[in-house]
Amino acid sequence: MTTPITPADEPMAKLPPAELIHLTPDVFTVHFWDAAREHRLVVPRCTSCGTYRFPPSAFCFVCRTQDVEYVEQSGRGTLYSYTVAWHPLLPDVSESVPYIPAVVELPDTGGVRLIANLVDVRPSEVRIGMDLELVWRDVHDDVTVPTFRPA
Repeated sequence: MTTPITPADEPMAKLPPAELIHLTPDVFTVHFWDAAREHRLVVPRCTSCGTYRFPPSAFCFVCRTQDVEYVEQSGRGTLYSYTVAWHPLLPDVSESVPYIPAVVELPDTGGVRLIANLVDVRPSEVRIGMDLELVWRDVHDDVTVPTFRPA
């Protein structure tokens, strides 16, 4: 029989180990990751019809044009969905639980959602619809990823 975790004992959300994070940007995502290294959150927007397209893609899914501009975002968001990983799926993440992968909706982007980990929060405190703010995680010299915490 296991002893239940009380709110006072509940651990804060952790992050996956840096050794497991590897990016392979392509021609469509390189601008996003380059901006992330500069601690800027950008989302591509079609210059023809104004539709935000994320993840970045070759063609606008509305008007089928290719031209985009990268629009810097505020770093604010709303929690759309999440899960709490209490049990490590791999031995390499055994010291990184619990972690909270989440889907964050960005305001003023027509429903663009970004997948990122939540930080600085206990799993029991997380609520759908909560306001979030961006926190950059410098993983390696050339890799920076967005994470979010309660605003």
